[in-house]
Amino acid sequence: MTRKLIDKKIGLILSGGGARAAYQVGVLKAICRLLPNDSPNPFKIISGTSAGAINAVALASYAGHYRQGIRQLERIWKNFSCDQIFHSNFVSVCSWSVKFFMNSFFGYKSGDPVSLLNNAPLRQLLKKFVSFENIQKAIDNQDLHALSVTATGYSSGESVSFFQAHKSVKNWQRLRRIGIRSRINLDHLMASSAIPTVFPAVKINREFFGDGAVRQLAPISPVLHMGADKILVIGVSGDTHKRKQRETMKTYPSLSKIMNHMFNAAFLDSMEVDVERLTRVNGTLSKIPDAVMQEQGIQLRPIELLEINPSESIDDIAARHIRELPRSLRFFFKNSNSSAKSGSGVLSYLLFERGFCRDLIQHGYDDAMKQKEEILRFFCEDIEECERDVKQA
Repeated sequence: MTRKLIDKKIGLILSGGGARAAYQVGVLKAICRLLPNDSPNPFKIISGTSAGAINAVALASYAGHYRQGIRQLERIWKNFSCDQIFHSNFVSVCSWSVKFFMNSFFGYKSGDPVSLLNNAPLRQLLKKFVSFENIQKAIDNQDLHALSVTATGYSSGESVSFFQAHKSVKNWQRLRRIGIRSRINLDHLMASSAIPTVFPAVKINREFFGDGAVRQLAPISPVLHMGADKILVIGVSGDTHKRKQRETMKTYPSLSKIMNHMFNAAFLDSMEVDVERLTRVNGTLSKIPDAVMQEQGIQLRPIELLEINPSESIDDIAARHIRELPRSLRFFFKNSNSSAKSGSGVLSYLLFERGFCRDLIQHGYDDAMKQKEEILRFFCEDIEECERDVKQA
């Protein structure tokens, strides 16, 4: 019988971006639809950061039944509301904001968690829906090779990838980034998704950790260290290869505009730069003969990359759903022009509402289906057999 899927370790990278991570679910749903029903989990190595880490761990916990895992992810994201992620009522938002400013500027009750929002509901949601004990079972059953969750240490300033993996995967250390074998748990997820100033940092061992996208200089690195032969990157930016036109600014940039650039720098830019770097390295390696590689002891190897990004700017999609935000947040941001299209970017990270998430899932599904041929070439040993099996299902 012909092997349907390519016998290589495929690494899946799910980047951060708050509510934008709903787009990833749509892409995964399309890939699930395109591959034969009887195929095993195609993602042997999974790496997640921030909200992408939540999707990554959920997938890893369902590695033995990955289709069921994707359906579960879709069901949760399609029915999201902000109050499942953070306390969104007016009293809570105001009280936490007051505490944040008091603590930040006057040292009031120093040592208490400092953040604009209280994300205790997210902890309860993850505790209910993620079966962390299934991750090791999946590794032992060879349904999964490795999983990593990246967070940023506020003391060391290092990007730390906590990984749970097959015994062959070793700890690694590079400039400002390390990989540490761990038993992935709820604290790792809460730390990785703790957007600076927005959600509170989490203490793991001796250090407090925040969102993994901050200072993550090489987001592709973890899957390479864990042994990936091919890489699928699902972005959450849109128009990544399009140079934006410079516009004449007639007024001083609003607070939301500045925050949007800060969030984009943390969540999006490093991934785009790392993808470009890998593409250039692959191009260079293709020009070097194998004999020269061996003679010079060059240990680099070309890594096949498939990148799926939003065809429409997520900022533009968010602008159509701004009214879905809880009134407390709209009131809090109203003076910073966040309700306008120019400021919708920063709020897209917090727009955990049904309409926006469902829109993103559909966009992810449609964008992946447009790359059907590339996806089949990336995953399938025999493309015709894959297509035939899908049609017969």
